[in-house]
Amino acid sequence: MADEEIQKITDVVCPFCGCLCDDIEIDVENNKVITSYNACTIGSKKFFSVNETDHRFAKPMLRKNGELVPISWDEAIERAAKILIEAERPLLYGFSSTSNEAIGEGFKLAEEVGGVLDQTASVCHGPSVIAIQDTGRSAATLGEIKSRANVIVFWGSNPSAAHPRHMSRYSMFVRGFFRDKGAKERTLIVVDPRNTDAAKLADIHVRVEQGKDFELVSAMRAALKGVEIPNVVAGIPKEKILELLEIFKTAYFGVLFFGMGLTQTFGRHRNIDNAINLVRDLNSYTKWIISPMRGHYNVTGAGTVWTWQTGYPFAIDFARGHPRYNPGEFCANDVLVNGEADAALIIASDPGAHFPAVSVAHLAKIPTIAIEPHVTPTTELAELILPPSIVGVEEEGTAYRMDHVPIKLRKVVDAPGDCLSDVEILERILKKAQKLNK
Repeated sequence: MADEEIQKITDVVCPFCGCLCDDIEIDVENNKVITSYNACTIGSKKFFSVNETDHRFAKPMLRKNGELVPISWDEAIERAAKILIEAERPLLYGFSSTSNEAIGEGFKLAEEVGGVLDQTASVCHGPSVIAIQDTGRSAATLGEIKSRANVIVFWGSNPSAAHPRHMSRYSMFVRGFFRDKGAKERTLIVVDPRNTDAAKLADIHVRVEQGKDFELVSAMRAALKGVEIPNVVAGIPKEKILELLEIFKTAYFGVLFFGMGLTQTFGRHRNIDNAINLVRDLNSYTKWIISPMRGHYNVTGAGTVWTWQTGYPFAIDFARGHPRYNPGEFCANDVLVNGEADAALIIASDPGAHFPAVSVAHLAKIPTIAIEPHVTPTTELAELILPPSIVGVEEEGTAYRMDHVPIKLRKVVDAPGDCLSDVEILERILKKAQKLNK
């Protein structure tokens, strides 16, 4: 009898990392996830986490005298709208772990209240975005990489930890249309100063000196153009560099995946700019593409949606009634460290856990609204907490995979208590703000 009550939901998309694996199967019984199939350890944990309601907010909460007390949705929405409307420079930040639909509503709200709009790329792959704006890039979908690539480079990235199914589903070990023998037909190269799990699997581990990626890429580009390079560059012997270049030049289809080892070390966006140009140079010999290893499952969507709405992917200021773009001035940390923000709305992110202490200290001083289902460091300093359903588990929506392919997310269980969707919460705040602005 119990077996008859179990509902198997297929073609579920995992809403954790930028891989957006869409072959997940979930067994549900009495509105609880009881089994997950195909998901990695991290993805499974996200699905099973909805069964644990002790750490969930089921109703809107307002902090009074240091204690959180439940309030109605109407009161919560009105209070949130007033906080944003009355602020001189409100910050709206996060958006990387929610749906494209919610991201679009976030833009409308930021425009209405004249706020600063930013997403988590400003502290991870923002330099990648800036470099691509400067230089462009040669790109491909993960499906094309799976089918064609025979030389795969992970530079400053450890997919074994951050994207556990990437190598088995999209890049190294998977059997593709033109690579039906999988890993036997591919060469894996990892460029990393540390002996990571991915490096242990690599055919070649290039142990570059910490913070000297720019020098190594520059030497490779110089050697490709026939320029004599030093005997050792960034800790790598000249012979090893030339050997790598021969592998690169003779590849059938090469791909360079890069992570925060490039974006958040010395050089920042210039590292990426240089790497893009290395790939451009290699295309004089054979087919090469370059692709960022995006972290949160819809951080790509946040940049994509705002770009087609405003022309800009992050660090957007609406104080003058129209969008202005300036990373370094309008990023979340910039307006917090400089003490400019006098109110904040945080959604689908946890700056309280990940921002510098100076930023978090200022966040604690100003009225902060957290659209967050769980207890987090950010909710501990928030004045108002609005509990949403979790997109991809308790709510449908769309998201962009790391290769800019849009994918529909499925709902598998109902959210607890009075949780609303991110979209509905933002829509209601926007409508209330519009009324208050009249």
